[in-house]
Amino acid sequence: MLRRGHCKPGSWGRFWAILALVGLVTHAAQRADIGGEAAGTSINHSQILLHRLQELLRQGNASDVVLRVQATGTDEVRVFHGHRLLLGLHSELFRELLSNQSEVVLQELRDCAAVFDKFIRYLYCGELTVLLAQAIPLHRLASKYGVAPLQHGLADYMRAHLAGGGAGPAVGWYHYAVSTGDEVLRESCLQFLAWNLSAVAGSAEWGAVSPELLGQLLQRSDLVLQDELELFHALEAWLGRARPSPAVAERALRAIRYPMIPPAQLFQLQARSAALARHGPAVADLLLQAYQFHAASPLHYAKFFDVNGSAFLPRNYLAPAWGAPWIINNPARDDRSTSFQTQLGPSGHDAGRRVTWNVLFSPRWLPVSLRPVYADAAGTALPAARPEDGRPRLVVTPASSGGDAAGVSFQKTVLVGARQQGRLLVRHAYSFHQSSEEVGDFLVHADLQRRNSEYLVENALHLHLIVKPVYHTLIRTPK
Repeated sequence: MLRRGHCKPGSWGRFWAILALVGLVTHAAQRADIGGEAAGTSINHSQILLHRLQELLRQGNASDVVLRVQATGTDEVRVFHGHRLLLGLHSELFRELLSNQSEVVLQELRDCAAVFDKFIRYLYCGELTVLLAQAIPLHRLASKYGVAPLQHGLADYMRAHLAGGGAGPAVGWYHYAVSTGDEVLRESCLQFLAWNLSAVAGSAEWGAVSPELLGQLLQRSDLVLQDELELFHALEAWLGRARPSPAVAERALRAIRYPMIPPAQLFQLQARSAALARHGPAVADLLLQAYQFHAASPLHYAKFFDVNGSAFLPRNYLAPAWGAPWIINNPARDDRSTSFQTQLGPSGHDAGRRVTWNVLFSPRWLPVSLRPVYADAAGTALPAARPEDGRPRLVVTPASSGGDAAGVSFQKTVLVGARQQGRLLVRHAYSFHQSSEEVGDFLVHADLQRRNSEYLVENALHLHLIVKPVYHTLIRTPK
């Protein structure tokens, strides 16, 4: 609600002139009580109003302020004829700037000055069309002038378009989120990068990753990539592009999980890697640890060394040794099953040992809370839950008890792919011990019955099943 204290004397006359010009002073809704009709009849002229507001901005009719927008470091100036009350309705900063002057010069960054017309148009019409490259400058303007609805809308847009074109803008948007303190956007970017690291590491954006972002990624166990060797090569490429200080390079190299790399590949890295040739002494203890891990059985190794550290926890590896893809056509139709094999563990001692896993997918499984509940001995049963009230479930179990090993348990991770911006990317990851019932939110928002569901690609559900052995510390023997 407008209050007189917010407007300088004489502004109300201009305000009513503006309203009359755009046709706002109309009966937008009428009540009818003809023939006993009690309901209201709505007359919606909002599109006409928006069109007239656009014309008001374009032609500058009845304008009482002039905004001169100058791009920083240039002589380029763009002039906008505006209306003090309409600008002040959206922005406290505009209200203060224009309270006692009719012309102001606004210094803006070049990219912000280039989209200032879109920003002003939003203040008049409440809508705009955004391109990927315009999201940050528009968000900067919305933040600077305190236009909260536009801020929130642009943040939602960025979270929904992290895939973008090519490798996507997630790296740049992450750094922007850090600079502005937008924790929700920062975490969304970080999660997207973790689940789609292979695509980003092979793009030009990889060189723009800051040491801080690289450190955040390297410590995560939910990175999705072919294997740990791929991550090492990606890190080596980053070191070649970014050329960080020795301390940063060595800290990054120590975040690689060398026990997850087979001994033959470790030998090749020591012989051929430029990064290890330069920083080898900084990771010598980790390489020795890896060779020791591969030389003994995990059970024996755990008697002498702590295996609870992240170095012994696999990430989400796509290599055949750790899982298999599963494409389920028409996933809403009926139950499906499949099986696949994984290596017992990453240790060289287990390289030839395999575990067979059976998988059951049920599109309409009912959780305990929705299953039919029967009354007591009287024999009266409560109404059974409807099948459509259920949600999908996935169960992964070993084909035989031989899948269990002393000192190790198996975590299952299911990656769900979705087509975004024309590419198949990881949309979600779920981890559990045996059944997705343990996580509670498995595909809870997926409508598998809709052919245009965001979770379906050409009416198929794209999954990748991963089994990760998790080692447990045993009672150590005296050394």
